Amino acid sequence: MVVDPSTLGLPLTALFAGWAMTDEVQRRLDGQGFGDLRFNDGVVIQHVLAAPLSITALAERMSVTQQAASKAVADLERRGLLRREADPSDGRTKLLHLTGHALAAVEATRVLRRELQEELVASYGAERVADARALLAAVIGRYGGEDAIRARRVRPPR
Repeated sequence: MVVDPSTLGLPLTALFAGWAMTDEVQRRLDGQGFGDLRFNDGVVIQHVLAAPLSITALAERMSVTQQAASKAVADLERRGLLRREADPSDGRTKLLHLTGHALAAVEATRVLRRELQEELVASYGAERVADARALLAAVIGRYGGEDAIRARRVRPPR
């Protein structure tokens, strides 16, 4: 079934398309043994993937309280996605690191996103997919979202 594009504005169409593709990636991850992952895990993982950080630094980057960051970290630790190690420059501080399972999930997600894009190109053509990406990237730039993407501070609007 194809959604009638005249029934949705561009913001909702882009949002719902992103959700549909994200749900498909999640479904495929489940099939590859990553059923323990949740979409929101990526919010924390994106920061720790860039470099190990303390809970304080994570909270600051996520714009949440240290308590909220600690709760998220404890959940990810319990599920085997994060581990804490002493900071070599300050033994009192613990740095968060991704586990092998989390790194494998990141790589699997990247592969699945590429596969999804290849499927879209096969179905709709390279030019249409490139045009859609260019339009959405331009919209992101128009409304100042590129800095958040570059800084790995992407999060839902308030």
